[in-house]
Amino acid sequence: MEKLRLGGMALSNGVLVHGPTSWGAAVRARDGSIRSAAGTKRRFAPNVTTPFIRGPLRLVEALAVLPDVRRALPDARFPFERPRVGATMIAGSVAAGVARRSRLSLPAREAIAALATIAPAALALRGGELASYHGAEHISIGTYETGEAATKEHDRCGGHLVGPLLLSSAVASALAARAPSRARPAARVAGAVGAVGAAVEVFAWMGRHPDSPVSRALARPGHELQTRVSTAEPTAAQLAVAQAALAACLDAEETTR
Repeated sequence: MEKLRLGGMALSNGVLVHGPTSWGAAVRARDGSIRSAAGTKRRFAPNVTTPFIRGPLRLVEALAVLPDVRRALPDARFPFERPRVGATMIAGSVAAGVARRSRLSLPAREAIAALATIAPAALALRGGELASYHGAEHISIGTYETGEAATKEHDRCGGHLVGPLLLSSAVASALAARAPSRARPAARVAGAVGAVGAAVEVFAWMGRHPDSPVSRALARPGHELQTRVSTAEPTAAQLAVAQAALAACLDAEETTR
């Protein structure tokens, strides 16, 4: 049987797995039981293949799953719901603004601003059981894909977008800074969307050329993030939750065929 291309997301108390058409999620409830749910993904222009546009649309599809998960599985706790993540987003926005108004060189200003923008996402991956569930997500998906015992790091983890996104965000912000002052806000918004699209395209290229020196260099920040911050070895109980999410997703995919 052909293996499906799966993605996923660690929850504060479980795992979400999504495939081409469906999603499955499982959490460890307060009473110790495993609760799971599954559903069909919302699709946004599924036939779009235009570079720089298809990437943001795929990300929107992944995010559109979250309200459905909450309705079907009220016990699910998302990483960004924690108060300190919101506080870090505000702090990051302030830091980016300060950097852009500073007398630093343009590349330095935009590099600091890009890092400040990404910091909240990195923080969201820390604390509680989240890192362990992130590792469980990678192990369950990796084992399914290869048929062998996988590690807590995965080459397709969204963390590998960090390198390409830092680079594309810095370039987009630098270009937007050169726009006339009246057009600058719109230029920054367009640049942000373009940076995501470019980062996703570069990320896909990295997957096709994993042995390229450029690919390895761009993957290094994400690899370090996974190894040192965002993943931890899961317990058997956490792996059981991840396996339940994977099974729910695969069952849903089979139903839609």
